[in-house]
Amino acid sequence: MTLPLLSLKSSAVQRTLLGLALVAASASASALPSFTWDPAAAGLNGSAFTADNLLVSNYSTVTFSGSSFTQSGYLSISAAQLGGLTLPSNGLNQNYGFYIQFSGSGTVTTPGDLGTQPTLGTLNSLTYTLYGYNGTASFGFSGNTPTESASGEVALATGTLKVGTVSTTPLGDGTFSPGAQAKLSLTWLNPNFQTSLPAYDIALTSFSNTPSQVEAIANGFRIRQGGGSINFAASAVPEPSTYAMLISGLAAIGFVARRRNRSEK
Repeated sequence: MTLPLLSLKSSAVQRTLLGLALVAASASASALPSFTWDPAAAGLNGSAFTADNLLVSNYSTVTFSGSSFTQSGYLSISAAQLGGLTLPSNGLNQNYGFYIQFSGSGTVTTPGDLGTQPTLGTLNSLTYTLYGYNGTASFGFSGNTPTESASGEVALATGTLKVGTVSTTPLGDGTFSPGAQAKLSLTWLNPNFQTSLPAYDIALTSFSNTPSQVEAIANGFRIRQGGGSINFAASAVPEPSTYAMLISGLAAIGFVARRRNRSEK
């Protein structure tokens, strides 16, 4: 059976649109939004660098009360990445460093024995502050209270929770792996520190911890040197130049479709 010519033309246009959409989606998904930080602008002993992801070490305590939990601690920024590659330290954690102090609370929707039953939960609140400091610092615990040894810290940014989830996964031997993801607001306190555009106002975080990084305590657990990452995004509406690019893109799609229509007549 032969399809009508109109259907063939429509299919060709649809394939063109789909192909261009896939190319655009692939390009946008291939890289995280990059940012430039200038430690010297905040009085830190470091030079500007451009990255798209931060690796962090998690030192925190989680305690449960029924189906509710609280969490507090420090996230030490251990390295910066760009395009999936770790950047040279250039003095990070030698001449200067960064850490995030945070505290939050939430509820567990499927409470149970963490060593035998998967749990899911929701973050209900979280506040944090990003600090910079000169020299080196260590992170650990005094009892079950997370500690840090930095001095002369400078507050660089702060924020609160927008949405977040937590989970634990038992591994079949009585141990478990906790994880968390959160979307946070981001307010810069030093306008010269984050110099790239757009001015990001969203922080996106994800954490996954192995059983060796989890230490059981009464009514909860500690995370020592857990793993995580942070990257950033902008929530602002597109600028006029962005709309112009979108319009020009639609015009290009129309031009390709018209040429294909002529060639098939």
